[in-house]
Amino acid sequence: MDVKFSRYDTADYLKTEDDIAEYLDAVMEDGTPALIAAALGDVARARNLSQLARDVGMTRQGLDKALSGDGNPRLATVVKVVQALGLRLSMKPAAAQPEM
Repeated sequence: MDVKFSRYDTADYLKTEDDIAEYLDAVMEDGTPALIAAALGDVARARNLSQLARDVGMTRQGLDKALSGDGNPRLATVVKVVQALGLRLSMKPAAAQPEM
């Protein structure tokens, strides 16, 4: 019996704005820059990477490369992508540190 598997793509599961916000929030908890860039790439693919690239002022290939796990996008690029996705970056205090 041959078992066939399809390729898993997170972008296939990012259907709603809440899905996207929760996914990005969870990735930001980890804080790994490459993971954050890759997660933005997942969201970009879920939303139409070509149109997002036009909105950001980049080529599709350039944006895809920047938002891959191997990419290293500038903060300006991240901000443009987030804004083009209709999201905003926000900061909140990290978990409370024990007093010394």
